[in-house]
Amino acid sequence: MIALLPAAAAILVGFIVLVWSADKFVLGASNTARLFGLPPIIVGVVIVGIGTSAPEMLVSAIAAMHGQTGLSIGNAIGSNITNVGLILGFTAICYPLVVHSRMIKREIPVLLVVMAASLWFLSDGHLAFFEGSILLITMFLMIGYSTWEAMSHKDDPLSQEIVDEIPEEVGKGAAIFWLIIGITLLIASSKILVWGAVEIAHHFGISDLIIGLTIIAIGTSLPELAATFVAARKQEYELAVGNIIGSNTFNLLGVMGLPGIIHPSTFAPEVLTRDYPAMIALTLLLLIFSISWRRGKPGGINRFEGGILLLGYIAYMVYLGMTA
Repeated sequence: MIALLPAAAAILVGFIVLVWSADKFVLGASNTARLFGLPPIIVGVVIVGIGTSAPEMLVSAIAAMHGQTGLSIGNAIGSNITNVGLILGFTAICYPLVVHSRMIKREIPVLLVVMAASLWFLSDGHLAFFEGSILLITMFLMIGYSTWEAMSHKDDPLSQEIVDEIPEEVGKGAAIFWLIIGITLLIASSKILVWGAVEIAHHFGISDLIIGLTIIAIGTSLPELAATFVAARKQEYELAVGNIIGSNTFNLLGVMGLPGIIHPSTFAPEVLTRDYPAMIALTLLLLIFSISWRRGKPGGINRFEGGILLLGYIAYMVYLGMTA
C-alpha cells in the first residue's frame, strides 16, 4: 500500500489544484472579456459556463493523449450521473428547488436530444474522429444558441441569475495574471490527476473506465457541486438546475468529443449496457420532476424527489462496485 501513496497524493493534490485553478481561470477570463467590452450576459453564459466544465474537458483531453479513452468516456458519463444523482439530489434535499425559467424547460429536452445523438455515435462500440468532431462543433453551436437565448430573454430568471454570478471586477494586470495562472495550473493538475488515477487503476487491476466513472467523475464535478449548492442556498434555483443541465450538455459534446478527435478508439461494452442507461434514467427523472405538469404552476424538485435522485445514484454506485 505504501507504493500507492504517491498516486493517492497525486489525486488529492490534483483535485484541490484543479478546483482552485478553475475558479481563478473563470475570474481571469471573465475580467479579460470585460476589457474587450463583451456584454455581461455573454461573459456569464460563455466564460463562466465553459469555466465550470474546464476540469472535465482538460482531464478528458489529457487522458486521451495518453491513450486512456475509457477514462475520458467514463469521465463524461460519470460526471453526468454524478451531477444529477449526487449533486442535484443532495442539493434538493437541503434546499427544495423551484423552477420558473422557460430556458430550463427548453434545455432539458435539448439535453435529451444530445444524449440520443451521442448514444447513436457510440452504438458501434467505437468513437471515431468524425464523430468527435461533430460533437465538438455542436458544442460551439450550443454555446452560440445559449448566448442568443439568454440575450433574447433578459427578463428570464435564469438570465438574471447568470449575470449576478459573474466574478468581481479586477484590474487589467490581475485579470491577465489569473487567466495565465488558471489555465497553466488547470493543465498541470489534470496531468497529475490522470497519472495518479491510472496508477491506482493498474495497481488494483480495474479498468480506466471505472476510475473515470467514479473517482475522476466525482472530483471533476466539484465545481458544479459548489456552484449548485451555493446557488440553491441563495435561492437562485434556476441557476442551480441550469448549472447541471448546461454542464451535462457540455460533457456529452465537449468531454466526449475530445477523445474522439485526439485518440479515436473502441471502448468497453459496459458503457452501452450499464452506464449510459443509468445516465438516461436519471436525466428522465430530472425532466419529470423539474417540468410542471399543471398549467400555471412552477416546476421543481422537492426533498422527496431529490431523495429519489440520490438513491438512484447510490444504487448505481453499488451496482458498479458489484460488476467492476
